[in-house]
Amino acid sequence: MKNLLSFFGKSIGIDLGTANSLVYVSGRGIVVNEPSIAAVNNKTSQVLAIGEEAKKMLGRTPQHVNIVRPLINGVISDFEMTEEMLRHFLKRLNGSQFLMNYKAAVIGVPTNLTEVERKSVEDAVLGAGVARAYIIEEPLAAALGARLPIDEPTANMIIDIGGGTTEIAIISMGGTVTSKSLKIAGDKLSDDIMRYIRDEFKLAIGEPTAEELKISIGSAVVTNEKLDMLIRGRDLVTGLPKEVQVKDNHIRTAINKSLKQIVEAVKEVVEISPPELTGDILKRGVYLCGGGSMLRGLDKLLSDSLNVETTIVDDPLTCVVRGTGVAVENLDKYAQVLDNPLQPRDITT
Repeated sequence: MKNLLSFFGKSIGIDLGTANSLVYVSGRGIVVNEPSIAAVNNKTSQVLAIGEEAKKMLGRTPQHVNIVRPLINGVISDFEMTEEMLRHFLKRLNGSQFLMNYKAAVIGVPTNLTEVERKSVEDAVLGAGVARAYIIEEPLAAALGARLPIDEPTANMIIDIGGGTTEIAIISMGGTVTSKSLKIAGDKLSDDIMRYIRDEFKLAIGEPTAEELKISIGSAVVTNEKLDMLIRGRDLVTGLPKEVQVKDNHIRTAINKSLKQIVEAVKEVVEISPPELTGDILKRGVYLCGGGSMLRGLDKLLSDSLNVETTIVDDPLTCVVRGTGVAVENLDKYAQVLDNPLQPRDITT
């Protein structure tokens, strides 16, 4: 009973990402970090697995089992499954099969979502058992998570490269001055790799293998370390199993075009920013976060392209959810960065 009472009235921060969903509980920190994936039995509509267990099934399921990604490019594509996924994660927080009610949630979303898309995120969180939902744009949440001085009259430039979107923003005085959301991020790089392996080696591989290639030997710039990896897939000529040796330069070639588009988008945001803030960026540098920021040499690529120091924040994978945690534990202080207005009863955590 004491354990249940300790959970009652808690507030949470949620990073509802295309690739991973993370949940922060006030007073406890990050308690959920799972892939945003579900496995569903098409015959019975039964949810077989959610999160890490569902990810293990990618590319290995029979025809009657469907692997569902409820979010595409940061937007809810399957509302019911998103709600079910959130409900599953929230049930796990207290180690019980019963859903606890949470007082409030702050949810990070991409900057370019429409009002309808933002409302669907709110509704999914409310349907999962949260009394009140607030929306915060991901770059603002990332800046909070990186402990940048967003309230000060100086430029804080942050680039959040997630699974579905790349969020680029310049933040000053508690608000976004200029921003851009790009649907080129981690998942697009994996798609590029799958396409390149198919065209170059006539080999069909799945998303997990492409992701492993990206993480293990992928890089944005030429490095002193020569890497290679043996992969297995289906030969497109014979239809039989085949293995090939892939080198790091193959992966660089595969993802080069997408990386150039990210760099160009970053330049565009800098170019349209006020001159004083541009000067601040030169002085303070650029901050990288998100899973995509961990690609080898990406910080160097951006530094060389912008002539500005680029820094990867500490623990870039959890930066956004840590920011939602900061916001939910200080709702009164950060009310101005939330989309929807606070009610007087909400200014407590």
